[in-house]
Amino acid sequence: MADNSGFGLENDGDLLTLGRRIRHHRTARGLTLEQLGEAVGTAPSLLSMVENGRREPRLSLLQHVATVLDVSVTDLLADEPPSRRAALEIDLDRAQRGPLFASLGLPAVKASQKLPLPVLENLVGLHTELARRASEAIATPEEARRANTELRLERQARNNYYPEIEALAEDMTRKAGYTIGALTHRSVARMAEQLGFTILHVDDLPHSTRTVTDLRHGRIYLPPASIPGGHGLRSLALQALAHRVLGHERPRSYAEFLRQRVEITYFAACCLIPQSAAVEFLDRRKREKDLAVEDFRDAFGVTHEAAAQRFTNLATEHLGIPLHFLRVGDDGALFRGYANDGLPLPADVTGAIEGQMVCRRWAVREAFTRRDRAQESYQYTDTPAGTFWCSTQTGTTTNGQFSLAVGVPFASAKWFRGRDTAVRRQSTCPDESCCRRPAATAAAHWEDVSWPSARMHQHVLSALPTGAFPGVDATEVYAFLDKHAPSD
Repeated sequence: MADNSGFGLENDGDLLTLGRRIRHHRTARGLTLEQLGEAVGTAPSLLSMVENGRREPRLSLLQHVATVLDVSVTDLLADEPPSRRAALEIDLDRAQRGPLFASLGLPAVKASQKLPLPVLENLVGLHTELARRASEAIATPEEARRANTELRLERQARNNYYPEIEALAEDMTRKAGYTIGALTHRSVARMAEQLGFTILHVDDLPHSTRTVTDLRHGRIYLPPASIPGGHGLRSLALQALAHRVLGHERPRSYAEFLRQRVEITYFAACCLIPQSAAVEFLDRRKREKDLAVEDFRDAFGVTHEAAAQRFTNLATEHLGIPLHFLRVGDDGALFRGYANDGLPLPADVTGAIEGQMVCRRWAVREAFTRRDRAQESYQYTDTPAGTFWCSTQTGTTTNGQFSLAVGVPFASAKWFRGRDTAVRRQSTCPDESCCRRPAATAAAHWEDVSWPSARMHQHVLSALPTGAFPGVDATEVYAFLDKHAPSD
């Protein structure tokens, strides 16, 4: 009995190659589709679909075709195209069936024998270049981690200090009337006016954006205040202004996008905690041996994390204190980190620290075990790289708990409040026997009779968004601007 089933070609590329090989042998023997169809007892339209890779033939039909064309079935199923032209036709068909071409909204060009070879070569070349550029624009998680690592190492080399941005921010805040203490919302509005912008609060910002700037009409759209007087809206407005102050252009890669994000965040921090006032405050507290992130936070009306990160900008450059900063989730994973004091941050083989597990003995994780979390807690930790003192504060978000730590080498602890703590831990990480290996008795009891199911973080499998502004839905943004913009 004849086998009427398909034979399981793996993908469209295999079907395209098979179809072109059938066409090549048919035309070499001077047969039309009608003649071949009559010889094998099949409609020419079906053979046309097979030759164009749009239909998988039954094995029995393929055997009949091979017999009529005087070739073997194995020859028809060979992997390589029968000619250079056939290879180009296959490449064009593949490109026009892909999502990149579909997104262009253009009509497909039929890769027929009537298409001149130079035109075919040009079309394939253009599709290849489009695919190359799209691939270059997209950032895989690994590429993003490498870009983050490069930025972190650059910041470490310069003590996380950018004097040019400091000077720009200092000048703008002073011109807006800032003198001392917290930067007011009115001062931020004046800074926007210096650049020709008006700040407006709306409740329908596109979901993919934090702010939207209308360059044509000089408007910066922000969400409504969720916490009156909070520093969040000031920071968002300042970051939007920073793109203009720093002369940013549309980012050409994800690495450039990340660099711009670092720079606008730094500019906003410089404005919220201006250098001159901040250094004066910190220098006075250092002389008094009473440095504390919580006081720095309260003096300038920002969050603990903002104060801690701003402290890393100024401590080494102006106070001569090397230090580290960590933000860790309640699962122990490192979310953000910086160190120029020799603390060995956990890192993967690429040097990236994001998502790496922090030692259970470090203060930033020990803080989760403390009952009183209203204020900073203090701890000394002995490590293979030396002894470090840390000040830690915990917090909670919709995604769970987190902790923030600012720490310094033992010799610099003398400048900080909490240096007299008696809490001391010992860490030998990255040696896994420190805190990552279970007790031998527990392993013997459970290893062969347990099967935990790991939580999967789907984002690690996803490429990061492409486009001039990664992650932004342009259609939604332009509809928003049409709705809110004044009449031209």
